[in-house]
Amino acid sequence: MHDQDFSGKPFLVFFGFTHCPDVCPTTLFEISEILRTLGPDADRIHALFITVDPERDTPAVMKDYLSSFDPHLSGLTGDPAAVAAVAKAYRVYFKKVPLDQGGYTMDHTAIVYLMDKNGRFVSPFNMKRTIAAAADDLRRYL
Repeated sequence: MHDQDFSGKPFLVFFGFTHCPDVCPTTLFEISEILRTLGPDADRIHALFITVDPERDTPAVMKDYLSSFDPHLSGLTGDPAAVAAVAKAYRVYFKKVPLDQGGYTMDHTAIVYLMDKNGRFVSPFNMKRTIAAAADDLRRYL
């Protein structure tokens, strides 16, 4: 996928990872609720979940993980260099953090980005409001 795949429709972008214990699933649930509230208008917007953990988040893992959320949400992964390049373009911070018991977690920027129909950044999308208010705000960009 490329930015051009989203031209003509506004889109939301969120960076995270499937092993995230709280922020990522909560944010994706809230985005799903906004899309559900939009009803048929949800077909006029894209929502992307881009992993910051391509080592574990393969296409199959992403597909399985996103099956729990609204079907309008698309997951993107790639090789570490490609993921780092996209994160840099969005000015997203992410870092692998080892855990005491082995394994690791990821620290990352937890902003939902609102992009316009031309793929330009509009603003961070405010998730600290009612689902209805967020859906109404999103409709302004359709």
